Amino acid sequence: MLHRLFVEPFTYPFMARALAELLICGTLAGTVGVVILLRRLAFMTDALTHTVFPGVVVGHLLSGDSGIFWGALAAGLLTAILLTTLTRRREVAEDTALAVMLTSFFAVGVVMVSRQTGYTADLTAFLFGRILTVTEAQLLQSAVVAALVVALLAVLRRPLLARTFDPEGARAVGYRIGLLDLAINVVVALVVVASVRAVGTVLVIALLIVPAAAARAVSDRLVVIVPLAALIGALGGWAGLATSYEASINHGLRLASGGTVVLALVAFHLACLAAGTARRHRRCTAMVPVRPAVAP
Repeated sequence: MLHRLFVEPFTYPFMARALAELLICGTLAGTVGVVILLRRLAFMTDALTHTVFPGVVVGHLLSGDSGIFWGALAAGLLTAILLTTLTRRREVAEDTALAVMLTSFFAVGVVMVSRQTGYTADLTAFLFGRILTVTEAQLLQSAVVAALVVALLAVLRRPLLARTFDPEGARAVGYRIGLLDLAINVVVALVVVASVRAVGTVLVIALLIVPAAAARAVSDRLVVIVPLAALIGALGGWAGLATSYEASINHGLRLASGGTVVLALVAFHLACLAAGTARRHRRCTAMVPVRPAVAP
């Protein structure tokens, strides 16, 4: 049964490519998601996933499917710079700046899509992805982005940790806080760009947030949270894709691959929450002192 569910579907080339894409994106997003969780940048990340949307649309209009990556990359980098600039200006509230950018950029993308003949189909594909049509060239692009992000995080590991846990101390040591914030925004933008083809601009937020939140529910140690988040991101992609295939092919129940991946990640999150609650309960029980019996 497990072999039929988790191995057999991926003997088909298009399923194997889809699985490879989700493993790359899930692992990468899970790792970067830990930084997002620690810095409490969930709203910023949500805004960034939506502001990439017009870039996706423009890239598709100019060069078809092959232009989606480059359009998303341009929009992502532009958004990272604008977010860093606007959120550091004292006269503009951070949540206000994010909300304005999110709604305005996303509206521009919707308006551009609405002018096309296949409006509904194109909008659905841009928002929720086309994971089953991933090509080898797109796989290579995702792998290059993943390698770049990992290298950037490795080089900036110490400054980023200092910025996360002690911003004033990091500033006193001489770290450029503005540049570090820009680096994080660029990293998130690159993950969004790598994942947008797989699950679309809406569902990519789940890849970035849910695995890290699930890992955080299980452990308080960063050395455990980071690899566990990456593992959950990868396993969620695998389980969701396999479940979607099984339901659609063998049971006549059509399930969208991207949405099923998100539901699989949420299921892992709920399991981790239950495991974390049980662990904390055992710890509290072990710490309660046992009162000696009192003789009557």
